[in-house]
Amino acid sequence: MDTMTIFDRFSALGDGTRSRLLDGRELTVSQLCRATRLPQSTVSRHLGILASDGWVTARAQGPYRPYRMTDPLPPDAAALWPLVRDELTRLDPWPEDAERVAALLADSPNRSRAFFSASAERWDKLRTELYGRRADLLPLLALLDPHWVVGDLGGGTGQTALALAPFVERVVLVDRSREMLKAARRRLAGVPNVQLRTGELMALPIADGELDLAIVSLVLHHLPDPGAALAEAARTLRAGGRLVVVDLRPHDRIGYREELGHLWPGFTVDQLRGWLEEAGVREAVVRPLPPDVEARGPLLLMAAGSKAARSRRARTPERAT
Repeated sequence: MDTMTIFDRFSALGDGTRSRLLDGRELTVSQLCRATRLPQSTVSRHLGILASDGWVTARAQGPYRPYRMTDPLPPDAAALWPLVRDELTRLDPWPEDAERVAALLADSPNRSRAFFSASAERWDKLRTELYGRRADLLPLLALLDPHWVVGDLGGGTGQTALALAPFVERVVLVDRSREMLKAARRRLAGVPNVQLRTGELMALPIADGELDLAIVSLVLHHLPDPGAALAEAARTLRAGGRLVVVDLRPHDRIGYREELGHLWPGFTVDQLRGWLEEAGVREAVVRPLPPDVEARGPLLLMAAGSKAARSRRARTPERAT
């Protein structure tokens, strides 16, 4: 018989880190570590306390020991948990934990179809070993218009430009770092349709309307004025050209400012959409990207839209060759 009172329950839930581990779904210690980014020793210690206080139960499953929240909870715990859960949903990093758990479970075998799920698991691993983690995204590059000129703005060492080059007429890679461009030159040796240009994103060495597509990937958080940078990127687009942005969602990694030179702790959907509208980019779609459970950094979001058509007919600038 459970002799604990609601006051006894506070000792277990009074620790925010410990409360993060409570989830209605069955999860192993390893999955909880990957979802919360906490070390195994911390997760195991907190699970032990939650188990001793009746919040979670575990069962043996081969070499694994999945945990899940006790169901049903004792009445006093059942009365307390909704209050704690509502508070967690408003605090970082619980919402990110929940997204990572969903991503992890989407990759888990479907136990009702053991054979097929086992085969799928083996195939995903084999495909990654043979063709790399980006094999599922590479076919999307074939959707690009082969006549397009694409700008890889802040393109660094040229990884994106290398992927784009076979599918478009020309790629213009711009970066302010000569060291980055030197590495890009080595990577892109023998790729004739990629141009490397030294320049700032606030003053791009690209003519008005030269680009059909501009990509600004994981760059804005390094810039003092992201809105101005997006307006400058839009300047380089022809009317109807596309602008694609990938960057960080808001996060609390304070050390990134000193360690990685970040000036912004991520961006909200409304921030990006507002800057794009001010830059003349219409019908902008801004969406969170699904988390990569192997990634250790903040979650990402992506924005895409088209440059508004000119109200009057304008001369199309000559493209650089």
